[in-house]
Amino acid sequence: MRVVIQRVSSASVTIAGDVKSAIEKGLLVLLGIEDADTDEDIDWLVKKICQLRIFDDDNGVMNKSVEEIDGDMIVVSQFTLHASTKKGNRPSYIRAAKPDFAIPMYEKFLQAMHERLHKQIGSGEFGADMQVQLVNDGPVTILIDSQNKDF
Repeated sequence: MRVVIQRVSSASVTIAGDVKSAIEKGLLVLLGIEDADTDEDIDWLVKKICQLRIFDDDNGVMNKSVEEIDGDMIVVSQFTLHASTKKGNRPSYIRAAKPDFAIPMYEKFLQAMHERLHKQIGSGEFGADMQVQLVNDGPVTILIDSQNKDF
């Protein structure tokens, strides 16, 4: 699994003109799933994301996690995170999981995040044309790939 994590002061997902999810202070997580991903990747990423110390403490130092600030979260599935641009100018998405595998993994990820944070997790809609709006706070943007846990 590959994620782009953005610390936001607000974010929303709109589908066909209707707001599906909206949050204030917290994290917008873009999630790319590939066939090599497992439940272990979900568990590892959920823990890593929830414990990332990327929110300011009282001294203005990034020393608090989304759990510690009771922040909100939106998770949006994004197969383009697995784009390969190695050859030519048209990205290849061959590493991105097909919907029959990716949808259940996305749903498991959302459920695991809900269980960890004990709150509603905003989401997009798998495969939908979505408009994602955000105010990146900082800006703070973190990239994590669960296939590179050892780094």
